[in-house]
Amino acid sequence: MCPPVVRTRTFLTLLGGGPTHLSHIKQSLKIAPILVAADSGADSALRAGHMPAAVIGDMDSISEESRAAIDPDIFHHIDDQHSTDFEKCLTRIEAPLILAHGFSGGLLDHQLAACNALVRHPTQNCILMGREDICFLAPLEFDIDLPHGTRFSLFPMGEVQGISEGLLYPIEEVDMSPGHLIGTSNTVTRPVRLKFSSRHMLVLLPRTQLQRALQALGKT
Repeated sequence: MCPPVVRTRTFLTLLGGGPTHLSHIKQSLKIAPILVAADSGADSALRAGHMPAAVIGDMDSISEESRAAIDPDIFHHIDDQHSTDFEKCLTRIEAPLILAHGFSGGLLDHQLAACNALVRHPTQNCILMGREDICFLAPLEFDIDLPHGTRFSLFPMGEVQGISEGLLYPIEEVDMSPGHLIGTSNTVTRPVRLKFSSRHMLVLLPRTQLQRALQALGKT
């Protein structure tokens, strides 16, 4: 982990340059009021009427208009082509929780890179906020109470075994990995309890279940 350029005890909203709804940013800021932009996420922030507390990235996509409108002292230029802007932010933000918008819509390669970054940096508590879904790295043990019938997806980003309760299709110590067995489009039947052998499993839920996810992660 690199030395942080943003340090806060408050939940933080991170805004990337991908598609996002202005209403979603507004809702996020009620939970996570500190706003940081990743490169051209600054454009989205200004369009939404918000000035970011910091802009982090290689600055190859931010508009000239945003550059001129933002205090140059809050830019943190990181010239590293071996990491994405999202990863640059994850490694330089110290916050109890990050709600990340603008990383899970638009270009598919950016979405995959964002999911990969969650697994590469497991100590960073971050939830990817999409138009329909949220996505986060599962703890080794995880309990969550969701409405009956809620769509519940698990996607392994490495070799991992799991045990589940409360899902229509249990995962009983089966080997899961990319290119092999995955666990998408499952269904909640009762309170869910999960245990995993390693921190390589992503959980995907409808974005309407954000508050329940925060409760389950101990972030309320």
